[in-house]
Amino acid sequence: MRVNEQETAGQVVELVGRLAGANAQAEVTVTRSDAALTRFANSFIHQNVAESTVSIRLRLHADGRTATGSGSLASPDGLRELVERTLVAARLGPPDPGWPGLAPPAPAPAAPAPDEATAQAEPDERAARVRAFVDAAGGLETAGYCRTAHHAAAFANTAGHTAWGRMAEAAMDGIARAGGVDGVARLAADRLADLDGALLGARAAAKARSGVDPVELPPGRYEVVFEPAAVADLLSNLAMYGFNGKAYAERKSFAEPGTAQFDRAVSLVDDPLAASGLPVDTEGTPRRALPLVTAGTTDAVVHDRRTAAVTGATSTGHGSLESPTFGPFPHTVRLLPAQGPAPTGTVAGPVVDPDTAALVAGVGRGLLVSDLWYTRVLDPKALTVTGLTRNGVWLIEDGVVTRAVRDLRFTQAYPRALAPGAVLGTGRVALRQPDRTAGAWWSTPPLRLAGWNFTGGASG
Repeated sequence: MRVNEQETAGQVVELVGRLAGANAQAEVTVTRSDAALTRFANSFIHQNVAESTVSIRLRLHADGRTATGSGSLASPDGLRELVERTLVAARLGPPDPGWPGLAPPAPAPAAPAPDEATAQAEPDERAARVRAFVDAAGGLETAGYCRTAHHAAAFANTAGHTAWGRMAEAAMDGIARAGGVDGVARLAADRLADLDGALLGARAAAKARSGVDPVELPPGRYEVVFEPAAVADLLSNLAMYGFNGKAYAERKSFAEPGTAQFDRAVSLVDDPLAASGLPVDTEGTPRRALPLVTAGTTDAVVHDRRTAAVTGATSTGHGSLESPTFGPFPHTVRLLPAQGPAPTGTVAGPVVDPDTAALVAGVGRGLLVSDLWYTRVLDPKALTVTGLTRNGVWLIEDGVVTRAVRDLRFTQAYPRALAPGAVLGTGRVALRQPDRTAGAWWSTPPLRLAGWNFTGGASG
C-alpha cells in the first residue's frame, strides 16, 4: 500500500491528542524513500537492487518529560502502537527542563522541484553509465556503483504546523585498478543526466595508471593540492564538530563568530534548499541558506530549537535525527569557488582536470592528494584530526607531477590548515561529493594549502 506522508503525519498527531491528552506536545516526520543501486565489480554489474521504505519519527513531550519513538508501519495499529510506546517512554523518562517547545506555524520556503526522470530512473539508465565507466577505463579492472533516489517527507506537530517536500538525487562512485593501485572518481547531482560515466571512468583510469610503483616519502610538513574528495573531508569535519550548535554551547567548538579564523579565500554556505527536499527541519523550523564563513570570517554556527534556547539564539533550521544527542550540524555545505572563468584544456596523468592542474602548476615542491579517509578527531576544540590518504598521492616538483607516493598518515588541525595566509589557491569549479546520509552533500573546488602535517606511512 502506497503511504501518503501528509495523511500519515496528521493521523499520528490526532492519535497523540486522543491518547496523551490535550496538554501533550508532539512533532512527527514521515519520510518515504525509494532508492535504487546498480553495483559493479570485476568490470561487470553483479547487483541491481531497489527498496522503498517508510520511516515515521515521533517526538513527544508530556508532563515535563520527553521521548522519541520511530517505526515503519503506517497501518492504524502500527501508528497507535508507536504513539503508545513513545508515551510510555516519556512517562518513564527523566524530567526535561530544557524542552524548547514546538515550532509555531510558519510559511515554508519554496524548494526547487525534483527531477522526475531521476526519481523514476530505470535500471538500464544506471547500467548505461556503468558501461560507459567500464569502457572508458580501457581494460582496467573496475568496481563501484551508480545510484538514484527519491525522497518525500511530511512534517506535522500539535501546534498546527505542517509542511511537505520532495527531492531526487543521483551519484556515481567508481574505481579503476592498475597493478594493485586504485584510481577513483565520484560525483553527486540532482539529475542522473548530469552523471557522465565515461568522464568518470577515464579519470579513475588515469589516476590508477599514474599511481603504480609509488615511492616512500619521509614525514614532514608539505604543501598540498587537495582534490574535491579530500576537501569534502575537511568540510564534513568542520561541519560536524565546528559549526555544531551543541559543541559551541559546550565550548567544544573552535568557532568564534565575528572572528577572521580562516583565509579570505574561504567562504562556506550551508544551502539545504539548493537541492529540493523537505523545506523544514525535523522540528518544523523553515530551512534557508546560511553563511557559515564569509571571506575568512566566521559568521555563525547552526542551531536546533534546544541549542538555540541554551545560547539565546534562534533556530537556524538544523534539527535532525542526530541533533538531540550529537548536536545540530550543517549537512549541505558549499565551499565557494574562486571567481572567474574555469580553466580549459586537456590534461593527462593524475591531474585529471584543468582546474586542479592550474593549482598544481604553482607548487614548487608538494603533494597532490586525491582523498582522505578513516579520519578521527583527536582534539575537538582545535579540531585536530588524524587519518590516511587514499586512492592516490603524487609528488609535485616545479609545478609538475613527477612520481606516485605511498599513502601517508597525517595529524592536522583542520582550521589551522585553512587559517589566514594558509590557502594559496582555490579552484574555479565546485564538484558535489556524495555522502552516505540521504540528502547530504559537500560541494567543493580543489584547494592549494601552504602546509599539511604528515606524520608517517600508512602503517604507522
